[in-house]
Amino acid sequence: MRNLTVLRRKRFVGSMCKMKLYVENPVSGDTMINNVPCSKIGDLKNGEQKTFQIGDNTFKLFVISDKLTKNYCNEFYQIPAGQEDVFLSGQNEYNPASGNAFRFDGFASDEVLANRKRGSRIGLIVLIASVLIGAIVGFTVAHSFINGSKDKTFTVKGMTITLTDDFQKTTYKNYTAGFQSNDVGILALKEPFSSFDGFEDYTLKEYAKLVIEANSFDDTELKSAGDLLYFEHEFYNSEYSTKYHYYDFVYKSNDSFWLIQFFTTKQNQDKYEKQIISWAKSVEFE
Repeated sequence: MRNLTVLRRKRFVGSMCKMKLYVENPVSGDTMINNVPCSKIGDLKNGEQKTFQIGDNTFKLFVISDKLTKNYCNEFYQIPAGQEDVFLSGQNEYNPASGNAFRFDGFASDEVLANRKRGSRIGLIVLIASVLIGAIVGFTVAHSFINGSKDKTFTVKGMTITLTDDFQKTTYKNYTAGFQSNDVGILALKEPFSSFDGFEDYTLKEYAKLVIEANSFDDTELKSAGDLLYFEHEFYNSEYSTKYHYYDFVYKSNDSFWLIQFFTTKQNQDKYEKQIISWAKSVEFE
């Protein structure tokens, strides 16, 4: 046996959260992290140092914040085989896309760097997902008469969309833009390629699949309407006792991905579906 000592350097980032340490355990591991069976060996508070007894074999040491985010908010270190004691140190780094994950000091292997990149990518989509399922507009009971409305074009952050004068531009937390009529809500989210390295290399289909995966929409499939790519999902809002149907369209401009959601109550889905697709087709980018 030998000693493994881990120092969590004190920082304001993630200071209220205990970091959890797991070791690779293919025999009796009860927690899967990045498809690796693991067992917990302890926690680390902000600024704390702890020593653990480990075997002489090689294995991965994982640091996570919680089980909910363990597959993207994580860091690992490959402990080499041997009999010498091991000392590691690190700290939580500010990066909302990765959940302000813990990072070990020193050289990072290609495998570790790839894991960090993957974590930031998935974390970003999870952020999108939390926004995607969290924003609901309380519609009024009145109905819009689309046939009697005039076209109206809105422009936001290089994106233009042609709706009708029944819509008003609104502001929603965490979204780039929002529009609302009496019966239909629209939420637009711009995700710049600069969000993480390599983001611009993703295809539109890959981006859409990441959003679907992050939301665990297991029975959702990608659909197309001409050149448009989209998927649908539903959300029940207990506050309003109402089920909403979403049409989630994805776009790729010259510097960003866009997620533009059109939603209405379930009872109005059939009434507005064709019109929603028409509005989605009107989207253009500078």
